Amino acid sequence: MAKRSGKRKAAPGDVATNRQASFRYELLDRFECGIELQGSEVKSMREGGVQLKDAYAALEEGEVWLHRMYVAPYRPAARENHEPERPRKLLLHRHEIERLIGQTAEKGLTLVPTRVYFRGPNAKVELALARGKAVVDRRRDLKEREQRREIERALSERGG
Repeated sequence: MAKRSGKRKAAPGDVATNRQASFRYELLDRFECGIELQGSEVKSMREGGVQLKDAYAALEEGEVWLHRMYVAPYRPAARENHEPERPRKLLLHRHEIERLIGQTAEKGLTLVPTRVYFRGPNAKVELALARGKAVVDRRRDLKEREQRREIERALSERGG
């Protein structure tokens, strides 16, 4: 099997994805949010300069904020650039925010961004309501995935 070179690309249409999210968390529900950005951030996002690895969302005073999402500085903006890891406000309907407040009040639930993409001219963030996985659950998932691969290999060798 040939080894892939370089980093893995996001799905078509996605600016960035958080592939670690499904490994670290059990994703229960997903929401599509708008995101409040500055001009240089939008241009940088269109170039793909976004990382979601350590990002998380928090509810603060009835608003949803996205923390630790890295948006690379946009080179042509020079001195009018943005701060790369500043908190960014997420745009949701009031009833969705109230629902999130109720759900995150449950023990162990958190908000994790899973992907960033553009829908028309607007940048969107897919936010997932998630529960942290225990180490045992992660091992079980890895074992199941490995077993599925073994079955696929055996079937392809037999059929080929």
